[in-house]
Amino acid sequence: MNPARRLAPRNLCRLALAALLLAGGAQAQQAAPTTYNDVQQLLKAGKADQALQQVDKRLADSGRDPQLRFLRAVALTELGRQDEAIAALVDLTETYPELPEPYNNLAVLYAARNELAKARDALEMAVRARPDYAVAHENLGDIYVRLAARAYQRAGELAPGVAPSAAPKLTALRQVLTTPAER
Repeated sequence: MNPARRLAPRNLCRLALAALLLAGGAQAQQAAPTTYNDVQQLLKAGKADQALQQVDKRLADSGRDPQLRFLRAVALTELGRQDEAIAALVDLTETYPELPEPYNNLAVLYAARNELAKARDALEMAVRARPDYAVAHENLGDIYVRLAARAYQRAGELAPGVAPSAAPKLTALRQVLTTPAER
């Protein structure tokens, strides 16, 4: 598993952000091209509060722009305001269900809360929206592994007789879930 693509909010939000900005968002109202770049640079520099201010100012003029709304959710995530970021991403997925990146980022936030079923559902929507979205496929695989580990562990708890057959599977899954540095 590539650590840069693990279900870590900062890395995946940036990956999805780059994909969304490269995709262009045909429905977007035209914002000044430098606005996206400026906000992205602020986020990279760890200045999420300034990025959020810039996005909010721009959204006052063009509130429907999906790229700006996505950047707002990323800034909220970077600021640790996960509830607001989730609300922003849910709203974005409802308005623009054809965009896979908001679903991916939503899944990252749900996974961080250990809400794996919600994360799985969001990632399945991402790959439905764009079947060739490799990051979402990888993240979906990670969620399936975590769900499988949870199921094997629960099976062993519920029926001690199942524990001997579940234990090697659980051990293998735990190895998949940890990075080499964590081993």
